Parts: sequence; structure tokens; C-alpha cells
Amino acid sequence: MTEVLQDYIFYEFAALLVLAAGVGFAGLLLRQPLIVSFIAVGIVAGPSVLDIARSDEQIDLLAELGIAVLLFLVGLKLDFNLIRTLGPVALVTGLGQVVFTTVFGFGIGLALGLDALTAFYVAVALTFSSTIIIVKLLSDKREIDSLHGRIALGFLIVQDVVVVIAMIVLSAIGVGAGDDAALTDVLVLLGYGLAMLFAVALFIRYVANPLVDRLARAPELLVSFAIGWAALLAAVGHYLGFGKELGGLLAGVSLASTAYREAIAARLASLRDFLLLFFFIALGASLDLSILGDSVGPAIVLSLFVLIGNPLIVLIIMVTMGYRKRTGFLAGLTVAQISEFSLIFMAMGVTIGHVSDQALGLVTLVGLITIAASTYMITYSHQIYNRMEPLLGIFDRRMAATPREDAPSNTQGHDVILFGLGRYGLGIAGALRETGLKVLGVDFSPEAIRHARKDGYDVIFGDATDPEFLAHLPLGAAKWLVLAVPEHDTGLTHSDPRRALLRSVRDFGYHGRIAVAAHREQTAAELTRAEADIVLMPYRDAAVAAARMILSGETAQNVPMEDPAGQKELLK
Repeated sequence: MTEVLQDYIFYEFAALLVLAAGVGFAGLLLRQPLIVSFIAVGIVAGPSVLDIARSDEQIDLLAELGIAVLLFLVGLKLDFNLIRTLGPVALVTGLGQVVFTTVFGFGIGLALGLDALTAFYVAVALTFSSTIIIVKLLSDKREIDSLHGRIALGFLIVQDVVVVIAMIVLSAIGVGAGDDAALTDVLVLLGYGLAMLFAVALFIRYVANPLVDRLARAPELLVSFAIGWAALLAAVGHYLGFGKELGGLLAGVSLASTAYREAIAARLASLRDFLLLFFFIALGASLDLSILGDSVGPAIVLSLFVLIGNPLIVLIIMVTMGYRKRTGFLAGLTVAQISEFSLIFMAMGVTIGHVSDQALGLVTLVGLITIAASTYMITYSHQIYNRMEPLLGIFDRRMAATPREDAPSNTQGHDVILFGLGRYGLGIAGALRETGLKVLGVDFSPEAIRHARKDGYDVIFGDATDPEFLAHLPLGAAKWLVLAVPEHDTGLTHSDPRRALLRSVRDFGYHGRIAVAAHREQTAAELTRAEADIVLMPYRDAAVAAARMILSGETAQNVPMEDPAGQKELLK
């Protein structure tokens, strides 16, 4: 009998995996993230449709392990340095969006007839945006390093911190639920938590780096250790009473300071997605379609609030802080959905007994609607902005203060405007400055701006892909534009941003010459057709220069710089 049951479970999981692959492929054709597809798999496999997901214990076990690994990866990449680097915009925008969504979401929940506790849970769940989805879509568009992409990553980290705090509070409340000794239990839980934090701090200080250095000699062992460590601390967290989720998070934080955190995260990403499949299958299978009909109306209202309200508050905050409406609009679109953490948060509320399964179903419907819609909103963000721009006049930059980073030292009378202040760009700027030319540097990285300004360059903070920003540049006086921005592979539907920049500056009436850096012959040919006067190929140019040094028998130190006056004459 046991053998037959085991065979049946194997058949069941085989069917679920095949179904997940098929539905996932359909979602891929519709440009939907896997979360939507996986929830759809759960609904189709659940009792309301095919009724093949019957092994609840096994599915729940894999789901719990998936949540532990997910929180482990969040802890592993909890980078507070990014918030500090971006300055106040990440903190203010992240907290502002959380407060706005919670307050107004709570009011909307009450207006929809939810009781106060359920409305509060739903409102908090609506504040979280999906880091996985946003990073994936921005990476696909090659915009993860754009100004709005970096700002979005910053306030997503703020949201992750809020998630952690919310789960800690929820765990503390859940310990004493229905118990007269609730305060005592919470104090005991607090003591356990402090003890675990102290143990993790000792692990980070004395054990983490030497242990991981030794394990890294066998990459497979390093991955096994990471999974085991996440599961162990998740189990300890559950045993002590503050949940597997927080235990898994602490496991990630304990390894976040090691040099191998990115390697661990990269190797566990696929495992995380596989295990989370079962969480969403369990979630979808638990939805009773017969009782969800009453939730469709409220789900649409809440979804419109997330799709419109969240981007709007981000836009208002960023414009108030001095960012252009285009940057605020594009960053705002990234938060127009709820997160997998929203569903985990609601599931914790169901476990504690604070909210019903129907409330979880309501938030799940909101998740399906907002994730599906926001995927297209992020993918076609630039086209949407172009359509919406006439309606965004009230957010014009003149209504806002100018951020400190956006104030150039001097933007008049420059011979060269150079985009991209990385090592290559600064090298070009230094060589041009040696000839007596005046260079204005442009970059969207605050670190690069500060570094270049410290070296004495005139610099300006801004996004070169923003037409509004380009319109404010002193293009008329410049004889050369130099594009030293990194080259990225581009997808089928996304053009090279440097080519767009070339078109934009020509549209603004720039008649000077343009030099663009490229790494591939094909890209060089495309940029030449796009009206670039010179295409710089760093590796090829360096190789040619090295060959000349070898043939001349000179060393780099002995090779004299060409006549500065001659170089300046060449650039006229």
C-alpha cells in the first residue's frame, strides 16, 4: 500500500511539474512573470478544476522550505549601503509609499466593508512590491543601472526592511494570541530573539568568513551548506516562536558580509524559484473559486488603488525632492504591484487566526491583477510616459527644489560634454583636460559624481536617456559629445540607449561632433550609421597603442604625450 501511495505521489508531482511548465510557457508568451503562472497552476491543479494537488503535507513542506530560502536570499542581499549611497531619496520614497498605502488602503478596506483588523492586514499587504519581478523586468530592459532603476532598488530595500519589521511584530502578536499570559510570552520571545541575534552576531564576527572561505573550495558543498544553514535557522526560529521566515532571514544576514554572497545567491536563485512553485501551487489550490466571486469587486478597487496610487505617491515625493517628472514616473511604475511577501504576510495572519481564508483570497486576486498589469506597465514604461506626458504638466521640474547632486559646478563654456564617469570616461576626461580643453562630465551615479568633483571636474548629475535632462544641457557651446557609457546587450524590443541619445541631441539642434565607445564591430557599425563621428573601441585602441609601444621599444612611462596644442586643434 505504501509503495502504491509513493508511486501516486510521484505521479502527482510529475503532473504538477508538467502543468507548471506548460502554464509557465503560456505566461512567457504573454510576457507574464512566473508568479502569475504558478498561482494559475495551483488554481488549475486545485479542487475547483482538475483536483490533482492532493498531497497537502508534501506540498506544504516544499512550500515552507521555499519561503525559508526566499527569506535567506533577502537577508543575503540586504544591502544598506545602497540606501546610504542614494541619499535620502530611497528612505523618504520607500517610507512615504508605505505610509501612504497603509493609511489610504486601510480607509478603502473599511469602505469596502472589511472589519478593522482585516482592513489593516490588507492595507499592509498592499505596501510591498515584488523585488524579484522588478529586478527581472528592469534587467531585461537593461535599465537596472539607470537612474530610476537605482532609485527603485533603493526603496525596494526599504520595503524589505519594513517586511522584516512587520513579520517580527506579527510573530510577537501571534505568540500570545488567545493566551492570558500574552505579555509574558512576548517578553520571552523578545529574549529568545535577542539571544539569537547575539549568536548570529558572534557567528558573523568569528566564524562566517573563515568557514565560507574553506567551503568555497568545493562550490557544491558551499551551496549545500547555504541550504542547510537556511533550513537550520528557520527551524530554530520556528522552535523559539518567531517563525521560519525570520530564521531564514537571519541565516542570510549572517552570510551577507562574506565575499561569496553573490555566488551563493546566484546558485540558489533557481532553487528558490523551483521551491516557491509549490508555495504558489498550495496557495492557488486553496482558493475556492465558488466563494471568490464576492471578492472580485473589492479586488478590482484595491488593484486600481495599487496600480494608480502607488506610482502617484512615488512621483509626487520624487518631484518634491527635485527629480524630474520622467524619472519619478518611471520609478513609480515599478511599485504598481504587490509582492510574494504580501501573500506570505496574509498567510501568517491566517495561521495566527487574525484573518480568514477569504481575505487571503482577496489579496491573491489583487496580486494576480496587479502583477499581470504592472508587467506591461514596466515593459512599456517609456511609451506610457510619452502618452501621459501632456497630463503631467503639474509635476514640471520648476515646481521642485533642485537636489544637491544635480547642481553642476559650472555648465557654461565647455568644449566637451562627456557622458559616463567610470574609469574609462575619467581617463578620457583627464587626457582631454591635459590638452587645455574644458570638460563637463555627466553621470547618474552619485558616487561617480562625488569622485569626479573631488578630482576637480565640472560635473552634473542626470540621466542621459531623459530627453528633459538633455534639453537643459549647454549643447550649443560644446564642440564634442563623448559617450563613454558602458555597452549592454539589448533585447529584441529595446534599442540601444546610446542611439536614442544620438537622435535626441540632434533633435535639440546640436551640430557638433560625437564620439561613442563600443566594444563590438557590429555595434560600432550601428553607431556609425546613427551619426556618430568617431566610434571608440577601448580594447582595440589599447591593443593598437600597446603594439606601437612594443614596436617602438618605448615603455609607457617614456612615451611622451602628443603635442597638447595639436590634440586641441584636432578636436576643434
